Amino acid sequence: MASAATFPLATQVLCLSLCFLSLGCSAFTVEDYSDALDKSILFFEGQRSGKLPSNQRLNWRGNSGLSDGSSYHVDLVGGYYDAGDNVKFGLPMAFTTTLLAWSVIEFGSSMPNQIDNAKAAIRWSTDYLLKAATTTPGTLYVQVADPNMDHHCWERPEDMDTPRNVYKVSTQNPGSDVAAETAAALAAASIVFKDSDPSYSGKLLHTAMKVFDFADKYRGSYSDSLGSVVCPFYCSYSGYQDELLWGASWIHRASENSSYLSYIKSNGHTLGADDDDYSFSWDDKRAGTKVLLSKSFLETNTEEFQIYKAHSDNYICSLIPGSSSFQAQYTPGGLLYKASESNLQYVTSTTLLLLTYAKYLSSNSLAVTCGSLAVTGKTLIAQAKKQVDYILGDNPAKMSYMVGFGKKYPQHVHHRGSSVPSVHNHPNPIPCNDGFQYFHSGSPNPNVLVGAIVGGPDNKDNFADDRNNYQQSEPATYINAPFVGALAFFSANTNPK
Repeated sequence: MASAATFPLATQVLCLSLCFLSLGCSAFTVEDYSDALDKSILFFEGQRSGKLPSNQRLNWRGNSGLSDGSSYHVDLVGGYYDAGDNVKFGLPMAFTTTLLAWSVIEFGSSMPNQIDNAKAAIRWSTDYLLKAATTTPGTLYVQVADPNMDHHCWERPEDMDTPRNVYKVSTQNPGSDVAAETAAALAAASIVFKDSDPSYSGKLLHTAMKVFDFADKYRGSYSDSLGSVVCPFYCSYSGYQDELLWGASWIHRASENSSYLSYIKSNGHTLGADDDDYSFSWDDKRAGTKVLLSKSFLETNTEEFQIYKAHSDNYICSLIPGSSSFQAQYTPGGLLYKASESNLQYVTSTTLLLLTYAKYLSSNSLAVTCGSLAVTGKTLIAQAKKQVDYILGDNPAKMSYMVGFGKKYPQHVHHRGSSVPSVHNHPNPIPCNDGFQYFHSGSPNPNVLVGAIVGGPDNKDNFADDRNNYQQSEPATYINAPFVGALAFFSANTNPK
């Protein structure tokens, strides 16, 4: 990984410390954050597969994938396309759903004007995941479409004529990673709907438990079972152990069933409880699980969860400039930098963990000790705010990396539906190869994918607004999902104390 800057490390640490430890004057107002929140949720309407509802707001989209699953005699209509293509990948869709639900669980009270839209975004996915999980006993349907074939075409989803193959995991061909993530998604969503739709909430939780049992009993990675249709796209590089602990943790929180506490206590050490991990993504859930489980220790002093609090502290300290265990990399402009491809996914997931942990700490008047440095919830909020503001445009390029927000934002987004003329304006089909004229066009995308957060700049804060550069210009549902919670928090707290 390249160096964030050519300045001496001590200078970098000092500058970042001064930046993070002072909230200063906000670059954005409550109204700005509220606008960004609205748009971050609206983005999910652009990713919808299936028959669109009458209240669809992103109206350049049309119905798509209406026969998904039919050739296999199952109904797999609905759900989300993960990013700029037309594949429904189960692992990132489930993770997106878990983080959308977590955003609402922690910060839903800060988004009163958007709570219904946020719940609709979650339900669009959980309705699909319920079908995928309950249609065939002993089976979880985890993907629709062959990505290798899909990626050979540049087609809007309304026209796609590539094979809509269906892929599943089963007792013979297990997928504990995708199954346990699906269980996590359904369990987290059950908390969201517990008061507003108790019947639906109960169905989600019941299904989560059944899917988790399937994931745990028939252990194995879906990457091994499905091979080239999921790898290298969403290969489970971290293995399935992290998802099993993550799934059990969410069911424990949703159900308060003591058997899941026992499961976590008995299996945690073999499923990653003792590991320090410094990123949180659709592939690796360890850092998120530690923060999630730390809540029980912080609030009820549950001894079994003390280890998760300790590892959460280690994760937090790794992010804080000036800490004795500081190891994160930041760009010269102050953006957390993890990878050259879709880096903002790590930034948005980190902001959700920072704000959630700050909430847990502040609720119990606690701080994190990073060597000789005491890190309070306020420090974590300040750090999260720096990342949020950078994404929204407070950065060296003065560019918002959220499409449709601010005066300057990406125009050439790597996204089939956004870059090809809308089916409403160009009703005749645009076949597989014909769409590449729009892919190679230097013109801005004709359909604005409002709210989409793209992959983002490189480690020098440089960004190529180039449709061909998918590493920087492709949006994804799992980039947006945790950002919903962060934006909700700042829409209600521009200068939090």
